[in-house]
Amino acid sequence: MDWNFLFFMNSALLGVGLAMDAFSVSLANGMNEKHMKKSRMAYIAGVYGFFQFLMPMVGWICVHTIVQVFGQFQKFIPWIALILLLYIGGSMIKESMQGEEENKEMKKLSFAVLMIQGIATSIDALSVGFTIAEYGLIMAVVCSLIVAVVTFVICETGLYLGKTLGTKLSGKADVLGGVILIGIGIEIFVKGVFF
Repeated sequence: MDWNFLFFMNSALLGVGLAMDAFSVSLANGMNEKHMKKSRMAYIAGVYGFFQFLMPMVGWICVHTIVQVFGQFQKFIPWIALILLLYIGGSMIKESMQGEEENKEMKKLSFAVLMIQGIATSIDALSVGFTIAEYGLIMAVVCSLIVAVVTFVICETGLYLGKTLGTKLSGKADVLGGVILIGIGIEIFVKGVFF
């Protein structure tokens, strides 16, 4: 592949496709944390962007080094994403059902949960390493950076929309956010196992 408009367009479109899971999770996080500051929004979107950069590069490295091991690991990716997202989504729904309304305003996304979300929403991007395997190292890095920037922008939008919707939906935001996360986990699982 050459350095041309098509390369950049394909990378951007790849970023949009890969960022949809992270967008949905960002929407849920925005609904959950209605008074999130802009710096925190940038931090959260940055984490998702980082993982969307990292996973295709890990996949690219695997293709160029340890293809057999990665091929065996790939069948577990849908299961890992399903388990992680079911756990996070289920926890959100459980907490909202417990009716701790006084703690709702102060609830923040913990670092550990953010890391799990980052991995879970980008783990399917590992297989992108196969699709960019024909690229040299520099092109693979540039492609992954474009994916990361697109993800960052889309996640910022999701967080903003989630904050807006979260304020309007009030106590129902946690349930909706949890359902969104569980839906994403099921979608990744179904695509990975049956298609």
